[in-house]
Amino acid sequence: MSASPSRTPTTAAPAYAERLRLPWWLWLAGLASAALLALEVWMGGDGVRAWLPFAVLLPATVAGLAWLGRIRIAVTDGELRVDDARLPAHFVADVIALDADGRREVLGVGADPLAFVVQRPWVSGAVQVVLDDPADPTPFWVVSTRHPVELAEALLAARDAAR
Repeated sequence: MSASPSRTPTTAAPAYAERLRLPWWLWLAGLASAALLALEVWMGGDGVRAWLPFAVLLPATVAGLAWLGRIRIAVTDGELRVDDARLPAHFVADVIALDADGRREVLGVGADPLAFVVQRPWVSGAVQVVLDDPADPTPFWVVSTRHPVELAEALLAARDAAR
């Protein structure tokens, strides 16, 4: 019986990486709202009803806010990664950096219902990734990002390297 060599996956350093975290003021507003609700319940009860709202609502709020800020965006290993979704760079036809008005126009009334959208309202910028894949009905991706120009450049460079 021969031992096979162990293989470790090799990943290149990302050309672009970002996490769409919530801004501090949303954390403050969420925690203040949860504390106010727990305080309202505390004022009307005693015993377990007095401390249980704080023990449940505050950790649940922290977990919910952390979950909202979990989305990671990266251009690495010749693909765009948005949370769990992966787009190989050779399927990218074009990348358009969008400001707040451009994002509103792309996602507005005339938006394509087949588009893949990862949008966070607290992030004003975005990129529109136009696809060139005849087997995929998705015409484009719209992804929120705080640095749309840098993401567009990294994705176009990955596309050019893949071709």
